[in-house]
Amino acid sequence: MSSSQRQSATDPAVVHTILERARQFGQTPLRRVLGWQIMRTSFRLGFAAATALLVGRLIMGAPVSTPILAAVPIFLLLAVAAGLIAERAQAKAETQLAAWLRDHGGERLRDMPARSVQSLPVGGLIVSLQRHPDAVAALVIGQSAARSMMAVGPLIAAATIAIVSWQAALTVLALTPIMIIFFVLIGDTIRRRAETQEKAFSHLAGQFADRIRALPTIIANHAIAGQEVKLRERLDAYAGKTMGVLRVAFLNAGIIDFFASLSIAFLAVLLGLGHLKLAQIPGFSHFELWQSLFILMIAPEYFAPFRRFAEQYHVKAEGLAAAAALDRLLATQPPAPAALQNVERILGTLALPAKGLVAISGPSGSGKSTLLRRLLGLEETQPRLMSAVVWVAIDSFIPPGKLIDAIAWGAGNACPTRRTRVAKQLALLNDALLPEGLETLIEAGGANLSGGQRVRVAVARALLTDRTVIADEPTAKLDSRSAALVRKALREAADRRLVVVATHDEELLQIADQRIDVATNVPSAVGVAI
Repeated sequence: MSSSQRQSATDPAVVHTILERARQFGQTPLRRVLGWQIMRTSFRLGFAAATALLVGRLIMGAPVSTPILAAVPIFLLLAVAAGLIAERAQAKAETQLAAWLRDHGGERLRDMPARSVQSLPVGGLIVSLQRHPDAVAALVIGQSAARSMMAVGPLIAAATIAIVSWQAALTVLALTPIMIIFFVLIGDTIRRRAETQEKAFSHLAGQFADRIRALPTIIANHAIAGQEVKLRERLDAYAGKTMGVLRVAFLNAGIIDFFASLSIAFLAVLLGLGHLKLAQIPGFSHFELWQSLFILMIAPEYFAPFRRFAEQYHVKAEGLAAAAALDRLLATQPPAPAALQNVERILGTLALPAKGLVAISGPSGSGKSTLLRRLLGLEETQPRLMSAVVWVAIDSFIPPGKLIDAIAWGAGNACPTRRTRVAKQLALLNDALLPEGLETLIEAGGANLSGGQRVRVAVARALLTDRTVIADEPTAKLDSRSAALVRKALREAADRRLVVVATHDEELLQIADQRIDVATNVPSAVGVAI
């Protein structure tokens, strides 16, 4: 792929949807797949023609030349080789496209504001980055190749039949509109069922992810049996939707086979009447046996692209549903250029105090999280502006082990008394979901903690140090009681050091010493002056 193609595939100004981006990326691989599939069809036609000529001459006792004998195995081997290469090229192209879509999704997630990422449903996110790219890739490469071959393959076959009888070629061409009309009629049904299937799967994945996250609560309330029933019901619903799609897809392929068989039988009847001298039909009479066999062996190749397209028709519906789901999930735009310009202006004039609570406000996507990352030096082109900080957010690192050790992680040798005091201050000692208190065992990554518990552990850790605190939406995932405890803790910490928070919380904004509105680039003093 050329650099211009790669640029067009990634430039938002050129392409606006996941499907359009995927089609731009897959143009060259798709042409390669089509080339090999056309070669395979040509070799199959050559094999059918050579076989018809050979069998016809053998039956009639006519002499068979060496070139005809050699042509049959040669065309067969060439058709097999072209088919294998075509399948490998298609599999490779779909794998590369799916990998690119996952990378693109990861880039979009990194560009999103932290609050937007946290608001995404975990189950939907997992499905979108694991399952949907494969469905879109199958649509863009496999199904597109089948659709193109449905136009090219029959024309090549009809042209080959016309070598013997142009009337027979017109006969098979006349049957084409019937199948196209059927595709149009059944396509909308498959599309609707595929969309329903994708929604059912997303709901299933989301429910499963939510139950895993809330597993400590479920176990504490002895609710495992009830949740098993709910998950089983959701799984049965998804299985039912999947079978609905497959039923229509199989019906589609079966009807195409019926039309193909009926058409070939019709040709055989016309040719048979001509051979038996029962009817003089123009284009079907006075043929040698090899010519009739030629038409009957090429005719299935005419209908083969329609059959392959019918077999993959549900792939189109699933791919479109997957692309729409990816678009919905990744619709949140990264900070606009105007927002980034505000961030740069704020950084150019920002003079942070030695202590106090500085609150960064602004609507979602205005650049609050970007400003925090720039302060911490997490942007590649931005030097670190702050050192010796404690990060407080829902994604704060939680090491495995006892809760008391997780609180003290990175806080030096804080004595057990201080650890207990800050844990009590943030209601971690009397949390019903932490029945063993500070001795509760925490899984790797804090997997058995809720979002609110993770934030409170990070705040408790910050209270054990004298470092600057950087907090990204510290109250976003908390109930009112826990949010009040976190606000109070951050306010008390700001009396001794600098605390910088990005937040939508109006109550937290009201108790700040300084407020910076990223959207308007207007700093203002609020509450206690520094």
